[in-house]
Amino acid sequence: MDIILASASPRRKELLTQMGLSFRVVAADIDEHMDRELSPDRLVEAISAEKAAAVAAGAGANSLVIAADTVVVWNGEVLGKPADQADARRMLGELSGRTHRVYTGYTLRRGERVVTRSEGTDVTFRPLTAEEIAAYVSTGEPMDKAGAYGIQGLGSMLVEGIRGDYFNVMGLPVCALGKALGEFGVFPLTQAKQVK
Repeated sequence: MDIILASASPRRKELLTQMGLSFRVVAADIDEHMDRELSPDRLVEAISAEKAAAVAAGAGANSLVIAADTVVVWNGEVLGKPADQADARRMLGELSGRTHRVYTGYTLRRGERVVTRSEGTDVTFRPLTAEEIAAYVSTGEPMDKAGAYGIQGLGSMLVEGIRGDYFNVMGLPVCALGKALGEFGVFPLTQAKQVK
């Protein structure tokens, strides 16, 4: 089956590869507008569905498109990617010493069949000093990530605890996605090669 990842995210690509899937990447070219009327879980679902539809329009009818979108939510505010370094410092300052929620919406689309869902994970940051925040922002890692941090990189040193799917915070809820793929006849675990 032709599987397409509708994302240029290296983290999502890494996770699908880790799941043992063979796929190609076609980045979705859409305006990722934040509809403030939608709840965070519905927002990421809507954006992931738009991404999947955009890529599916140029794919074959038998192609299975996988799309996702991730946001960080703190105190009712949706934190997307920071606009600049000052915005990244602001976000990290707000998350310091607190628990926030990460939502990833994901869509699987094959022809007219569409499955769209979302997953939420709670992440707790340790208290951070202004110097630590400035040092982390200066690495550049926060600049292309929702909430201004990457849990799989240097940002892992900011995280004190997590409740839920770790991979969801990276941008793809691997457990839920694995189950959803089964609805399209793709079973990564049973098709995995034996490890020697």
